Amino acid sequence: MKLNCENCAGCCLDWRPIADSPSDHERRGPGEPLDDAYNLVPLTRDEVARFVERGLGDVLTPRLWRVDEETPGVVVDGVRIAAIDGRPAFFVGLRKPPKPVAPFGTERRWLDACVFLDPETLQCRIHDSDLFPDECSAYPSHNLDLGVETECERVEAEFGGDRLLDDRPEADERLLLGPQAIGAKVFGYPDPDDLRGVVDRLQRGALTDTDRAAFVGVAAGSRPGSLSVDDDRAAVAVADVLDADSWAGRAIRDWEDAAGGVGERARDPPDGDDVEVARGAPETPGWDAIDDA
Repeated sequence: MKLNCENCAGCCLDWRPIADSPSDHERRGPGEPLDDAYNLVPLTRDEVARFVERGLGDVLTPRLWRVDEETPGVVVDGVRIAAIDGRPAFFVGLRKPPKPVAPFGTERRWLDACVFLDPETLQCRIHDSDLFPDECSAYPSHNLDLGVETECERVEAEFGGDRLLDDRPEADERLLLGPQAIGAKVFGYPDPDDLRGVVDRLQRGALTDTDRAAFVGVAAGSRPGSLSVDDDRAAVAVADVLDADSWAGRAIRDWEDAAGGVGERARDPPDGDDVEVARGAPETPGWDAIDDA
């Protein structure tokens, strides 16, 4: 594939507030996400564990889905959520705090963006590291494999220009679908009763650190191909997440404190280097360096 990603980051941020005809593709299908995050990247069990081991467990968050009566599910906090054999099903992805960004040549506004997106260059801070998720590395090949519209095409339709320069998918064995995804990308929470109050907070965007840590622990302790969970491994992961105090987690708090309303113009926002790089975030090379290379 060949992509034109400069000044885009359409797959890394929620640009619906600045679109004339925003997509609701994540609100279609058998399940509706309880959260409002856009393009949440599902991490594998091994990736979740790697983030936790590197002290970055505080950037992880769960996703659950509301389903109808025809879809397997359980009721928690008055909401029927997707379940596998009675266990609430969930993904783990990366948090998206508000950041002052100017994608597609627009003016700088407060938009929810991936915790690892440099708000100045619109490049990923972990792109060249072993933390870079497989799902991000393969994007948008998996969409092309499945015949699903890509974010590149949505950006082209809304703002013009050429983003998807080659629409031939790359051969990739990392596309986990069906039963093989259980315990590897789709996890089952052992006891629905433990989620009383949590589901309500998830819908309100009010998850606590303890809430997120519990889901991360289950994911890290899961066994690929099954719904079983290694309780000891899960407990260690929960403790590590609650102990985490990473540059990224602290930056999330600062961005949330500084942000205006979603979609509002970012007037005199904090500098991204002051919020992130000064705390230890990897710097990004900028597009001139990539063009020269």
